[in-house]
Amino acid sequence: MVKSPTKPLTLEEFLKLPETKPSSEYINGQIIQKPMPQGKHSKLQGKLVTGINEVGENRKIALAFPELRCTFGGRSIVPDVAVFAWERIPIDEHGDVANVFKTYPDWTIEILLPEQSQTKVTGNILHCLKYGSRLGWLIDPGDRSVLVYPPKQQPELLQEEQEILPVPDLVSGFQLTVGQLFGWLKL
Repeated sequence: MVKSPTKPLTLEEFLKLPETKPSSEYINGQIIQKPMPQGKHSKLQGKLVTGINEVGENRKIALAFPELRCTFGGRSIVPDVAVFAWERIPIDEHGDVANVFKTYPDWTIEILLPEQSQTKVTGNILHCLKYGSRLGWLIDPGDRSVLVYPPKQQPELLQEEQEILPVPDLVSGFQLTVGQLFGWLKL
């Protein structure tokens, strides 16, 4: 666990620190280390990244990244899954995917761990929406529910197996029900 220094760091000072495992985030002047992912979290994260990329990467319309640091609006956060529209993916001087993303994801997905603060995670989703994200999901494997956060609208709680999870139009070919999402946890 990384301790916060006694004197608050600026965002620029935080970004110069070595990366931690699990990742630390810079939120409202504080350094907060994310909890270590567990089995359900990892399984859902892997399936979501793979499924979204099957739709988005081949058609060059979107790309999903697991645990990608996104720095914007005075915060540096690491969503569990960050999805970017193809034309918004930062590239380096060689035309490769950049290492540093100083922008918001188009779609942010968080998977709640038992020891995580739902308020902190929701705060990160709302921060993304404030700066331009098209959609946020908060997945709770514990009660098999998904809180969907559309921009400038009231969140919607989806719990019924047959309910179709809304996705941003940039990956409209990616369809998933609540039952399918949590069905991925079965072996």
